[in-house]
Amino acid sequence: MRGQPSHSVAQRAKTGLYGPRPMRLLDTRLPGVSLIQLEPHGDERGFFVESYRENALADLGITGTWVQDNHSRSARGVLRGLHFSIGEGQAKLVRCARGAIVDVAVDLRRGSPTFGRWEAYELDDRTMRCVHIPVGFAHGFCVVSDVADVVYKCSSYYSPEVERGIAYDDPDIGVEWPDVPHVVSARDASAPRLRDVADELPFIYAG
Repeated sequence: MRGQPSHSVAQRAKTGLYGPRPMRLLDTRLPGVSLIQLEPHGDERGFFVESYRENALADLGITGTWVQDNHSRSARGVLRGLHFSIGEGQAKLVRCARGAIVDVAVDLRRGSPTFGRWEAYELDDRTMRCVHIPVGFAHGFCVVSDVADVVYKCSSYYSPEVERGIAYDDPDIGVEWPDVPHVVSARDASAPRLRDVADELPFIYAG
Protein backbone atom coordinates (compact mmCIF):
# COMPACT_ATOMS: atom_id res chain seq x y z
CA MET A 1 0.00 0.00 0.00
CA ARG A 2 1.27 3.44 -0.90
CA GLY A 3 2.77 5.17 2.11
CA GLN A 4 2.83 1.95 4.18
CA PRO A 5 6.19 1.56 6.02
CA SER A 6 8.01 -1.70 5.31
CA HIS A 7 8.58 -2.28 9.02
CA SER A 8 6.49 -1.13 11.94
CA VAL A 9 8.03 1.06 14.61
CA ALA A 10 7.51 -1.75 17.11
CA GLN A 11 9.28 -4.25 14.87
CA ARG A 12 12.24 -1.92 14.33
CA ALA A 13 12.52 -1.37 18.06
CA LYS A 14 12.60 -5.12 18.62
CA THR A 15 15.05 -6.13 15.92
CA GLY A 16 17.16 -3.01 15.35
CA LEU A 17 17.35 -0.84 12.27
CA TYR A 18 19.06 -3.36 10.01
CA GLY A 19 18.05 -6.81 11.19
CA PRO A 20 17.58 -9.15 14.14
CA ARG A 21 21.27 -9.66 15.08
CA PRO A 22 23.13 -6.38 15.62
CA MET A 23 25.63 -8.22 17.86
CA ARG A 24 27.05 -11.72 18.28
CA LEU A 25 29.50 -13.41 20.62
CA LEU A 26 32.96 -14.60 19.61
CA ASP A 27 34.97 -17.28 21.42
CA THR A 28 37.08 -16.38 24.45
CA ARG A 29 39.29 -18.41 26.79
CA LEU A 30 38.38 -16.62 30.02
CA PRO A 31 34.93 -17.63 31.31
CA GLY A 32 32.89 -14.53 32.06
CA VAL A 33 34.57 -12.21 29.56
CA SER A 34 32.58 -11.61 26.37
CA LEU A 35 34.04 -10.56 23.02
CA ILE A 36 31.26 -9.03 20.95
CA GLN A 37 31.17 -8.62 17.19
CA LEU A 38 29.18 -5.57 16.15
CA GLU A 39 27.49 -5.52 12.76
CA PRO A 40 28.30 -2.31 10.85
CA HIS A 41 26.41 -1.35 7.71
CA GLY A 42 28.41 0.64 5.20
CA ASP A 43 28.16 2.19 1.78
CA GLU A 44 29.91 4.92 -0.20
CA ARG A 45 28.92 7.45 2.48
CA GLY A 46 30.57 5.62 5.37
CA PHE A 47 29.01 3.30 7.92
CA PHE A 48 26.47 3.01 10.71
CA VAL A 49 26.75 0.64 13.67
CA GLU A 50 24.74 0.08 16.83
CA SER A 51 27.56 0.17 19.37
CA TYR A 52 25.25 -0.33 22.34
CA ARG A 53 21.84 -1.96 22.42
CA GLU A 54 20.48 -3.12 25.75
CA ASN A 55 18.15 -5.85 24.51
CA ALA A 56 20.72 -7.29 22.10
CA LEU A 57 23.30 -7.49 24.88
CA ALA A 58 20.72 -9.10 27.17
CA ASP A 59 20.15 -11.76 24.51
CA LEU A 60 23.89 -12.49 24.77
CA GLY A 61 23.67 -12.79 28.56
CA ILE A 62 25.15 -9.36 29.28
CA THR A 63 22.98 -7.39 31.67
CA GLY A 64 23.46 -4.66 34.24
CA THR A 65 23.31 -0.92 34.64
CA TRP A 66 25.80 1.48 33.10
CA VAL A 67 26.28 4.78 34.96
CA GLN A 68 29.33 6.40 33.35
CA ASP A 69 30.84 6.71 29.86
CA ASN A 70 34.59 7.34 29.53
CA HIS A 71 36.65 8.38 26.50
CA SER A 72 40.44 8.29 26.40
CA ARG A 73 42.82 9.31 23.60
CA SER A 74 46.31 7.83 23.59
CA ALA A 75 49.36 7.74 21.31
CA ARG A 76 51.18 4.67 20.04
CA GLY A 77 52.73 2.62 22.83
CA VAL A 78 50.66 4.10 25.64
CA LEU A 79 49.84 1.29 28.04
CA ARG A 80 47.09 1.79 30.62
CA GLY A 81 46.52 -0.85 33.30
CA LEU A 82 46.07 -3.20 34.85
CA HIS A 83 43.18 -1.58 36.73
CA PHE A 84 40.22 -2.77 38.80
CA SER A 85 37.92 -1.46 41.52
CA ILE A 86 37.17 -2.94 44.91
CA GLY A 87 33.93 -2.39 46.85
CA GLU A 88 31.05 -3.14 44.50
CA GLY A 89 33.56 -3.55 41.68
CA GLN A 90 33.27 -2.20 38.18
CA ALA A 91 32.29 -3.91 34.94
CA LYS A 92 33.32 -2.32 31.64
CA LEU A 93 32.11 -2.43 28.06
CA VAL A 94 35.13 -1.40 25.99
CA ARG A 95 35.38 -0.35 22.34
CA CYS A 96 38.09 1.27 20.22
CA ALA A 97 36.35 3.97 18.19
CA ARG A 98 39.51 5.18 16.44
CA GLY A 99 42.77 3.38 15.75
CA ALA A 100 43.73 0.03 17.26
CA ILE A 101 44.54 -1.39 20.68
CA VAL A 102 45.33 -4.69 22.31
CA ASP A 103 42.90 -4.99 25.21
CA VAL A 104 43.70 -7.31 28.12
CA ALA A 105 41.65 -8.91 30.90
CA VAL A 106 43.09 -10.77 33.92
CA ASP A 107 40.98 -13.03 36.14
CA LEU A 108 41.14 -11.85 39.77
CA ARG A 109 38.37 -14.07 41.18
CA ARG A 110 39.72 -16.11 44.06
CA GLY A 111 38.98 -19.79 43.59
CA SER A 112 38.58 -19.44 39.84
CA PRO A 113 40.24 -22.17 37.74
CA THR A 114 41.62 -19.33 35.58
CA PHE A 115 42.77 -17.09 38.46
CA GLY A 116 45.75 -14.99 37.39
CA ARG A 117 45.37 -15.89 33.73
CA TRP A 118 45.04 -13.31 31.00
CA GLU A 119 43.59 -12.96 27.55
CA ALA A 120 44.12 -10.29 24.90
CA TYR A 121 41.63 -8.98 22.37
CA GLU A 122 42.37 -6.87 19.30
CA LEU A 123 39.95 -3.96 19.16
CA ASP A 124 39.99 -1.42 16.33
CA ASP A 125 37.86 0.81 14.13
CA ARG A 126 37.87 -1.71 11.31
CA THR A 127 36.69 -5.02 12.79
CA MET A 128 34.14 -3.30 15.06
CA ARG A 129 34.42 -5.45 18.15
CA CYS A 130 33.93 -4.63 21.80
CA VAL A 131 34.64 -6.55 24.98
CA HIS A 132 32.61 -6.88 28.16
CA ILE A 133 34.82 -7.22 31.22
CA PRO A 134 32.78 -8.11 34.31
CA VAL A 135 33.47 -7.39 37.96
CA GLY A 136 36.35 -9.53 39.19
CA PHE A 137 38.77 -8.89 36.33
CA ALA A 138 41.60 -6.41 35.90
CA HIS A 139 41.68 -4.46 32.65
CA GLY A 140 44.31 -2.71 30.56
CA PHE A 141 45.21 -1.89 26.99
CA CYS A 142 48.14 -0.91 24.79
CA VAL A 143 47.85 1.30 21.71
CA VAL A 144 49.27 -0.11 18.47
CA SER A 145 48.14 2.65 16.07
CA ASP A 146 49.44 6.21 15.83
CA VAL A 147 46.53 7.32 17.99
CA ALA A 148 43.57 5.53 19.54
CA ASP A 149 40.28 6.68 21.01
CA VAL A 150 38.95 4.17 23.54
CA VAL A 151 35.37 4.55 24.74
CA TYR A 152 33.89 2.44 27.49
CA LYS A 153 30.88 2.17 29.72
CA CYS A 154 31.26 1.58 33.47
CA SER A 155 28.86 -0.07 35.89
CA SER A 156 29.95 2.18 38.78
CA TYR A 157 31.15 5.75 39.14
CA TYR A 158 34.85 6.50 39.23
CA SER A 159 36.11 6.86 42.78
CA PRO A 160 39.81 7.08 43.64
CA GLU A 161 39.11 5.52 47.03
CA VAL A 162 38.32 2.15 45.45
CA GLU A 163 40.61 2.28 42.40
CA ARG A 164 43.33 -0.37 42.46
CA GLY A 165 45.88 -1.84 40.10
CA ILE A 166 48.36 -4.65 39.58
CA ALA A 167 51.62 -4.50 37.66
CA TYR A 168 51.21 -4.64 33.90
CA ASP A 169 54.52 -6.51 33.72
CA ASP A 170 53.90 -8.93 36.60
CA PRO A 171 56.00 -11.99 35.62
CA ASP A 172 53.58 -14.33 37.41
CA ILE A 173 50.83 -13.22 35.03
CA GLY A 174 53.06 -12.86 31.97
CA VAL A 175 50.92 -10.71 29.71
CA GLU A 176 52.46 -10.65 26.23
CA TRP A 177 52.03 -6.98 25.44
CA PRO A 178 52.62 -5.68 21.89
CA ASP A 179 56.27 -5.25 20.96
CA VAL A 180 56.31 -1.45 20.94
CA PRO A 181 58.04 0.99 23.31
CA HIS A 182 55.64 1.30 26.23
CA VAL A 183 54.57 4.62 27.70
CA VAL A 184 53.34 3.99 31.25
CA SER A 185 52.18 6.32 34.03
CA ALA A 186 54.09 6.48 37.30
CA ARG A 187 51.09 4.97 39.06
CA ASP A 188 50.94 1.96 36.74
CA ALA A 189 54.72 1.51 36.81
CA SER A 190 54.67 1.19 40.60
CA ALA A 191 51.60 -1.05 40.94
CA PRO A 192 52.04 -4.18 43.10
CA ARG A 193 52.29 -7.72 41.82
CA LEU A 194 49.22 -9.92 42.02
CA ARG A 195 50.80 -12.19 44.64
CA ASP A 196 51.14 -9.20 46.97
CA VAL A 197 47.43 -8.34 46.93
CA ALA A 198 45.81 -11.70 46.19
CA ASP A 199 44.64 -12.33 49.77
CA GLU A 200 42.96 -8.91 49.89
CA LEU A 201 40.91 -9.30 46.71
CA PRO A 202 37.14 -9.21 47.36
CA PHE A 203 36.21 -11.20 44.26
CA ILE A 204 35.08 -14.79 44.80
CA TYR A 205 34.53 -17.25 41.96
CA ALA A 206 30.90 -18.39 41.97
CA GLY A 207 31.29 -21.27 39.51
